Amino acid sequence: MTPAPAQASSPGLLEKLGLHRKDLRAWAMYDWANSAFVTTVSTALLPIYYLRSAGVDLPDGRAVSYWAYTQSLALLLVALIAPVLGAMADFMGAKKRFLGTFMALGIVATAALYLVQRGDWLLASGLFIAASLGLTASIAFADSLLPHIATQDEVDRVSTAGYALGYLGGGVLLVVNLLMVTRPGLFGLADAAMATRVSFLTVAVWWLLFSLPLFRRVAEPPRRLESDETLRLNPVRAGFQRLGETMGELRRYRQAFKFLLAYWLFIDGIHSVQKLAAVYGLEIGIPDGALLGALVLAQFVGIPFTFAFGILARRIGPKKGIYVGLVGYTIITTCAYFVSQSWQFWALAFAVAMVQGGTQGLSRSLYASMIPRSKSSEFFSFFSIFEKFAGIVGPALFGYVAAVTGGGRLGIVALVVFFLLGMALLTRVDVDEGRREAAAEDASTHVVSAGSD
Repeated sequence: MTPAPAQASSPGLLEKLGLHRKDLRAWAMYDWANSAFVTTVSTALLPIYYLRSAGVDLPDGRAVSYWAYTQSLALLLVALIAPVLGAMADFMGAKKRFLGTFMALGIVATAALYLVQRGDWLLASGLFIAASLGLTASIAFADSLLPHIATQDEVDRVSTAGYALGYLGGGVLLVVNLLMVTRPGLFGLADAAMATRVSFLTVAVWWLLFSLPLFRRVAEPPRRLESDETLRLNPVRAGFQRLGETMGELRRYRQAFKFLLAYWLFIDGIHSVQKLAAVYGLEIGIPDGALLGALVLAQFVGIPFTFAFGILARRIGPKKGIYVGLVGYTIITTCAYFVSQSWQFWALAFAVAMVQGGTQGLSRSLYASMIPRSKSSEFFSFFSIFEKFAGIVGPALFGYVAAVTGGGRLGIVALVVFFLLGMALLTRVDVDEGRREAAAEDASTHVVSAGSD
């Protein structure tokens, strides 16, 4: 699909936000749709329900360890299958078909979490793994559509708009679900456990309902074959063949690969802050209510600031916009050392919300501009893997420093190293050269129709 030309008149509000066409709004709505799983299921409710209900009868410590194993296995499955599936989707010209398949897997598994009751830890683990696989793979295929629908001038605003809508969608349903769990009687539910199970159903319905615009408004990009490929080639064989070629020729896309390495470093720091914020807050004595309130605050404060990053990138470029976010994170993690009161923790959550979505949104758009559109699903599967495996080293570093020093204050400050190293490697990325490398690859492929060979 060829993106519509940029308008010549002065941009209106929707254009400034990256939501000025129906296909762009429909694409961004997928972030709104799937973010409910991240906020309600994987972050807020399922971990607690797993420990207090599904795994409550396990011996001491087993529920925590089994939940950790569940998370690791979900990541491993994504790493094993996502790249070859991405390559197959590119060869077949079936990005939306693969997106729909994995989205359906995620939605069905999420809805089935309603069936999990006391002692059903194995069922809970299996369904969470299936739902996480569906979520991660579907996001990779949705992201791969971005360079096909947005022009070079639009891509930063469209990507950040997606993250902003994700904050809004995930935040709205999270508030409703938390109200259901804390006040189940208001919804005619027996107790918090039943409210939690019903919340899983609401996430599945939400995900399905708000995904429909993408399938209605966003067209499947034209199928493109490489010079040595024909339509008769088996898709599985073509997928492995393309994947092998890309892994062996990453030096041809040096700038995109260097960006992936920089991204892995600084996104590890970002994800570590997200994962460790509650633990750190509890350790320094922040009440549970303040921790939960800060989580909700971050969801909604992130909306305008994420949009602002997209507008900022139009003036200074996405790379400099990412620097702004990473400098912000460096300051935040340093200031976290001095937090001792609830209002300070709230202020820190506010600051994180200012830079989190914008940094991630611009990272997605910058990467999209440096990869060949003919291989966008394959390349975004790698992007997804780098992102999902991020946040592994950071918590380990935090834990080590906390163990050595007797507390988490220096541990949280240690995360600064990921932002500094990420920025240092980002300085080595030549964005213009990366875009030329991608354009050269696209020029070597040819568009085919169903009847051609």
